[in-house]
Amino acid sequence: MRHTIRRAAVTGLALLALLSAPLAHAAALEVTTSFSILGDFVRQVGGERVAVKVLVGPNEDTHGYQARPSDARAIGKSGLVVANGLGFDDWIVRLAKSAGFRGKVVIASANVRPLSMTHGEGHSSDDRDDGGTDPHAWQDVANAQRYVLNIADALVAADPAGAAAYRANAERYSGQLKALDAEIRAALGSLPASQRKVVSSHDAFGYFARAYGIRFLAPVGVSNNAEPTAQGVAQLIRQVRAEKVPAVFLENIADPRLIERIRSESGARVGGTLYSDALSTADGAAPDYLAMMRHNLKQLLEALAPR
Repeated sequence: MRHTIRRAAVTGLALLALLSAPLAHAAALEVTTSFSILGDFVRQVGGERVAVKVLVGPNEDTHGYQARPSDARAIGKSGLVVANGLGFDDWIVRLAKSAGFRGKVVIASANVRPLSMTHGEGHSSDDRDDGGTDPHAWQDVANAQRYVLNIADALVAADPAGAAAYRANAERYSGQLKALDAEIRAALGSLPASQRKVVSSHDAFGYFARAYGIRFLAPVGVSNNAEPTAQGVAQLIRQVRAEKVPAVFLENIADPRLIERIRSESGARVGGTLYSDALSTADGAAPDYLAMMRHNLKQLLEALAPR
């Protein structure tokens, strides 16, 4: 009798293990994103249920990226493609079409209030529409929360079985983003208004400026590939001197020589390196979005604090 019960128990355990094995080893949803910041958002929401392929990696510039054949293959294997939108990475939408991708291309910035770019003033403004749309919406943490909700909706649609996990991850991460937004507002709000202006390599911080009250000047526009004119750089140097701009900042994706020239001719000091369009490597200062924004905040506070 005991042997019969034991055999039945063993058989039952074996059957349970057999039935649960596909669940334990279920293939992760393959998601391809255009650049590293989006990749981090997808990982935060997707957790272990997703395998993320980032086409433009850490410290790389997404503006004008030239796709490779391997990128098309990655998209062809994907269940979901996530793009920023706002003109930042239109190439991934074209690549998905040419690769025969039949899934959904999600625009993470959907429903974000866009910011228009200006020319000739070296900063972004939301009250003019003469220079196209600024695509760097993630620089406002409130917008990052919108990205997360859009990504969660897309993951649920692509993998309904994971809906509960995706919603829980999105809620957890949105709470962290809300706390980060409050942290940045409180810290920068303590600075005197006269100190809240800096120079960055390209015009990537318009949303940050609008949200947190920091004025950014830049020698080139929205794309880091743009060539600054000698007249424009000279005008910016004069402006930095006249307005006593405290600091100029390098960017992790930009050639530092232009900023060094502005520093040397204007007398402003180099405030450090800001992360604009890409995360750092895993061992760097900005391996994920939360770390990136806190690093940028620390750099700004150290450079702009009254001396």
